[in-house]
Amino acid sequence: MRHLICFLFLPFTLFAQEWPADRQAMLDRIDRQAGQYSVLADQIWDWAELGYQETRSSAALRQLLAEAGFEIEAGVADIPTAFVASYGSGSPVIAILGEFDALPGVSQAAVPYPAERTDAPNGHACGHHLFGVGSAAAAIAVRDWLRATGTAGTIRFYGTPAEEGGAGKVYLVRAGLFDDVDGVLHWHPGDGNQADARSSLSNKSAKFRFRGKASHAAFSPWKGRSALDGVEAMNYLANLMREHVEPETRIHYVITRGGEAPNVVPAQAEVFYYVRHPEMEEVKALFERIVRAAEGAAWGTETEMSYEVVHGLYNVLPNRTLSEIVHQQLATLGGYRYSETERAFAQRIQESFAETPPPLTSTQDVGAFTVTERGSGGSTDVGDVSWIVPTAGLSTATWVPGTSPHSWQAVAAGGTSIGHKGMLLAAKTLALSAAAYFQQPELLQEAKSELLRRRGADFVYESLLGDRKPPLDYRN
Repeated sequence: MRHLICFLFLPFTLFAQEWPADRQAMLDRIDRQAGQYSVLADQIWDWAELGYQETRSSAALRQLLAEAGFEIEAGVADIPTAFVASYGSGSPVIAILGEFDALPGVSQAAVPYPAERTDAPNGHACGHHLFGVGSAAAAIAVRDWLRATGTAGTIRFYGTPAEEGGAGKVYLVRAGLFDDVDGVLHWHPGDGNQADARSSLSNKSAKFRFRGKASHAAFSPWKGRSALDGVEAMNYLANLMREHVEPETRIHYVITRGGEAPNVVPAQAEVFYYVRHPEMEEVKALFERIVRAAEGAAWGTETEMSYEVVHGLYNVLPNRTLSEIVHQQLATLGGYRYSETERAFAQRIQESFAETPPPLTSTQDVGAFTVTERGSGGSTDVGDVSWIVPTAGLSTATWVPGTSPHSWQAVAAGGTSIGHKGMLLAAKTLALSAAAYFQQPELLQEAKSELLRRRGADFVYESLLGDRKPPLDYRN
């Protein structure tokens, strides 16, 4: 499946930099194990397991960390594939997040043209196979550093499933698994190298189910009550709402069940809604308006309506204090250069883009540090974590510059040495950042003070999910 594997076992060289001996040892550790980490990332790429179904991916990461001396607590927060791996004791406690779920319907081989895999209907179009392994590599390097330097504290890896629509981290937050953590690090695959303090959109989703009465659509339609009419009426009301919401609002839906045959009045129908906004409180209000639209649609079509909240996410709360440290490490490490084989692959990928892409040399650059208070674009369950613990993250160029997430181009590059190089850069940045936090506990205190200021004195965490159990079957 992967055609670009000639550099699989070779660590890449970052731009020249003098590091203290203890930090250089961490970087060397990641380089020595680069081949092992790349092989594991490729294995998880091959499996392409969906949210809450990542049985093999989760087990492989647990084994990697257990063999490195971490204590493993599996099946946390009532999620079979979620786990916490810990090394060390006492404070401070630094956590590194790791994801590993794939997306449905984005099957793609590791080639620079569209080519579905015959052995897998899903694909890692958001690069979580790299996310989980890169974070684990960083945690293992920090373990070595703690042991070698005699530094007190605990490093933790959180195995967090079902980020793609399943809100896995929210259940871990709700279960109190971050309550004793002093700082959280995470990263995400991307098409460039950046370590901003950036917010995101809050998001709440639900499946609205309408129940009517079946009847023959030609012989006696008046005896039926169409559940699909209920769905369509709800969608019409929701679309009328768009004029009367803030411009930053996002409302999107798909009809997941609309009936089985045109000549039968549908007795059951379902529509799946997402509601997003930069502010979590506004999402709560918007969601209630959507519910009222559903209730009105059911009343008007003489059907019954029920709904199930599938996931709900807070917007990410930026933390300048911790993020500046991550940016410093990434900027000092610098980016990476393509080999000739990788450059040819990347050029083929860029030929498929509709718009002019950034130059391929942008993988060598690191963007300037910025703070974005109000989110745009997507959502992430890292948001809930960031309201409980000071949190900082980064992205690295695991995809060809100009690549969109959730695309076949992202899947393709993520299964090659291009993805591996970005993953290893992220692992080194996370490891160096964690070491800086351990050595400067005043940073953690300052970050906590910033968190308290940002979220307000009266804040009490309340999950947007309510008390529902993890939707382990949401991908079925």
